[in-house]
Parts: sequence; structure tokens; C-alpha cells
Amino acid sequence: MASVTVRVDEKTKEQATEIVEDFGFDLSSVTRAFYRQIVRERRIPLNLSYEAPSDETATALKEGAGIMAKGGTGSSFSNGRDLLDAAYKA
Repeated sequence: MASVTVRVDEKTKEQATEIVEDFGFDLSSVTRAFYRQIVRERRIPLNLSYEAPSDETATALKEGAGIMAKGGTGSSFSNGRDLLDAAYKA
């Protein structure tokens, strides 16, 4: 396997790292995927976007992660009606 070295300013690297980690990836994995997509599509695919969660959503995500980290379990539902029924009972 070949190695690739890329020079980029520290701020850009930090910002990119934060975004790809929000998706559950690391920069190396995203770079490999980018190269594969270039080869597969024979073009440079630069139409990716990211929308930061609102403050309310970010707070809810952190709360959920905290619950799961403490061994909490969640419920799953097969349809929206079951979800709403459970929510109204809570």
C-alpha cells in the first residue's frame, strides 16, 4: 500500500477532523474513500455537505450518548403509530 502526505494548515485539519469524526470516520478512511470514488467515477467528486446540528439537537445527542454509556437501553418500534403510542404513555 502506498502512503500519501498532504500539507494543510492546522485549523483546516482540525475542522475537517471534527466533521469526519461526527460521521464516525477518521481522515485516513475518508481520504481512501475519496480516492476510490475518483477512480470509480472517473471524476473529482466535490459535492459533499455537512449541516451542523442545532443546539437543541446537539444537546439531545449528548444526552442520548450519556444514557447509552451508562448501560441504558433504547426502545425500537416497527412503525410510527407504535412510537407515538409509547410516547403518549410516557
